[in-house]
Amino acid sequence: MALRVEEVKKVGVVGAGTMGSGIAQVTASSGRDIVLLDISDAILERGIKAVKKSLERFVKKGEISDENSKSILSRIHITTRFEDLADVDLVIEAVFEDMEIKKETFKKLDEVTRPEVVLATNTSSLPIIEIAVNTERHDKVVGMHFFNPAPIMRLVEIIKALTTSDETVDFVYEFALALGKEPVKTKDIAGFIVNRILMPMLNEAVFALQDGLGSPEEIDKAMKLGTNQPMGPLALIDLIGLDVTLDIIDVLYKEFQDPKFRAAPLLRQMVRAGWLGRKTARGFYRY
Repeated sequence: MALRVEEVKKVGVVGAGTMGSGIAQVTASSGRDIVLLDISDAILERGIKAVKKSLERFVKKGEISDENSKSILSRIHITTRFEDLADVDLVIEAVFEDMEIKKETFKKLDEVTRPEVVLATNTSSLPIIEIAVNTERHDKVVGMHFFNPAPIMRLVEIIKALTTSDETVDFVYEFALALGKEPVKTKDIAGFIVNRILMPMLNEAVFALQDGLGSPEEIDKAMKLGTNQPMGPLALIDLIGLDVTLDIIDVLYKEFQDPKFRAAPLLRQMVRAGWLGRKTARGFYRY
């Protein structure tokens, strides 16, 4: 029998990178204990450091107290052992956006967690059905796509794969609400809602730059002032990461076989050069 949201006391978060650490912070802020897992102590330490910095910003803004910040942090327990997820009530996976890594991760999660535990993936574009059938609980694997930065962005896409039960979808929808998020339900079709619409626009901005329609500053200024966006598309790619953007566009192209999803050659070249945006201090802008 599936748990009710109010019975979820301990949550496993797999992956301590940008998204995983953010999801751990959000979930710990709801009063739940977190088991944050990754492959090395160094990655886990960076993840905890990121949570600390994020919480410090909330304290500085007066949105939470210093005492509350410390309490949230104390609820996040780090580990490199899958066995430490044996007693969690829900798992949210946020590992590298690579299908083989995700399938291997879910196979291990399926082995160590209780059969009734829902396994959610934070994938931004990969087919969830391919992950689900790699487990013995096809009906309990679901998409739960948070947006970066997870502690601030309110949207969570809840994605139903072909095998996902309605009960599982409703459960994670209610859990997202319990975290203070605004969930939307969608289907397991590449890109889901947001990236299906957003990525072609971002890719087209790179084509515009490649074709010499304007400088990065001019293209971003035009889109901000002309469409009232808070951030220009090229600056947004730098924030997301050029490599992540390219990976998502490639998934869309592979799934739909539609030339409108063909990645701009300039984007691929920049990724090959290692110019990945803010995280490498160089993308369409320098940081």
